[in-house]
Amino acid sequence: MNRILEGRVAIVTGAGRGIGREHALELARQGAKVVVNDLGATLDGQGTSDGPAHEVVGLIREMGGDAVANGADVADFDEAAAMVQQAVETFGGLDILVNNAGFVRDRMLVNTSEEEWDSVIRVHLKGHFAPLRHAGAYWRKEAKEGRQRVARVINTSSGAGMQGSIGQTTYSSAKAGIAGMTIVAAAELGRYGVGVNAIAPVARTRMTEGAFPDMMAEVGGEAPFDPMDAANNSPIVAWLASDDCEVSGRVIEIEGGQICLEEGWSHGPKQDIGRRWEAAQVGDAVRELVARGTAPEPVYGA
Repeated sequence: MNRILEGRVAIVTGAGRGIGREHALELARQGAKVVVNDLGATLDGQGTSDGPAHEVVGLIREMGGDAVANGADVADFDEAAAMVQQAVETFGGLDILVNNAGFVRDRMLVNTSEEEWDSVIRVHLKGHFAPLRHAGAYWRKEAKEGRQRVARVINTSSGAGMQGSIGQTTYSSAKAGIAGMTIVAAAELGRYGVGVNAIAPVARTRMTEGAFPDMMAEVGGEAPFDPMDAANNSPIVAWLASDDCEVSGRVIEIEGGQICLEEGWSHGPKQDIGRRWEAAQVGDAVRELVARGTAPEPVYGA
């Protein structure tokens, strides 16, 4: 079978469990050498353990692949830099960065503490920025020295970041920020041979098992198919990580066997009166624009 990532080097963050674990295994099946990053924290971000990352490394080696464990806190700027350097020193370079690490501390807005806000924003948003910042600097240096790589970044947003989710103000804000980061990084890094996309995965993991029970579906006479299996997302990530992928700056939602191209903020109806608005005029104008525009997607849980 043709392995679409043969010889490429990948970092997958948060790869010890859930969606990240499936990404690491699929990238290895497709021929990539993988740095398996995981802090080993609990669901709400407490504690550390090197067990999950080493377990995934063991599974990759059992299938004949090559992998090493990494226990960096991806939101620590220096540790993220060392993680990128580990990939370069261990495998001779870096071609793929899959930013996946994160945790949740769900609260209604008026019950969210400052600490909960800071910790969730830190792990998701800064935890995407720091590895991407250092990987991007490496790829820029390679390009300037005549060794431009066909590099790929896959960030992890969420439907919560696209449409919002009741009880997840902080998580939704972080995931919306990741979508914004993705389109800017794609524009900035394209000149160095780097494609940057994001996925919005739907899956049953530690974070969502209460929301997504087992759901088996028959597919055209084939074996039963679980639309909420975390592994459903990883083949799409593998293709996005390949040199066959020319797409960049997009967010793709994945649910079971469905791929949906997200279409985010864009200019809608407008009215220009050629001068400063009077406050009393604004209401009628905005109501008319809203009537002409497309209704937004409903917030999850609304």
